[in-house]
Amino acid sequence: MTAIEIYIWPTPNAHKITIMLEETGLDYNVNYIDIGKEEQFAPDFLKIAPNNRMPAIVDPEGPDGKPISVFESGAILQYLGRKTGQFYPNDERQRVAVEEWLMWQMGGFGPMLGQAHHFRLFAPEQVPYGIKRYTEEANRLYGVLDRKLAKTEFVAGDYSIADMAIIGWAMSHERQGQNLDDFLHVKKWYDAMMERPAVQKAILIKPAQN
Repeated sequence: MTAIEIYIWPTPNAHKITIMLEETGLDYNVNYIDIGKEEQFAPDFLKIAPNNRMPAIVDPEGPDGKPISVFESGAILQYLGRKTGQFYPNDERQRVAVEEWLMWQMGGFGPMLGQAHHFRLFAPEQVPYGIKRYTEEANRLYGVLDRKLAKTEFVAGDYSIADMAIIGWAMSHERQGQNLDDFLHVKKWYDAMMERPAVQKAILIKPAQN
């Protein structure tokens, strides 16, 4: 099988994809797109990621045997799940459960936590309203996750692409102003996730330091 080309910078969204690739055992080559150098705006990259965001992939062996490019991390996870038949169930009820939590992460958990991270650490000036708003919303979302994980070991029942999507963002909980001791079910899940060999390997993938 020809290796999949992935285009990333080490961010929470990139971790989702490298975790999935490590879990499935697919061969892949890493192409770093340096956002500090604005390489995400390069014409060649925009051909596969028109929203100039990472991650993106090119699979030389697409569904019809021809190359296919995929952008948006959730779409990539779904594609790789269908391609391998792993971590994305065929049973419709189980698949709906996975997709609910995948979309929850894509539409809320990631964006809101990203805003909390930004306003708390990277805004050019302190904006108390922004810090309060997004820190509190992050807290609410961790509460939603905690209540779900009180009922199941993983967010959608069995381990799936939904867990992979969420863990990338949960890794930065302290920077988002959150204490996992306040969310004991999330903490148990988080510790189990971080012990997975594929997760440990995937989050270390980063460009060499010069």
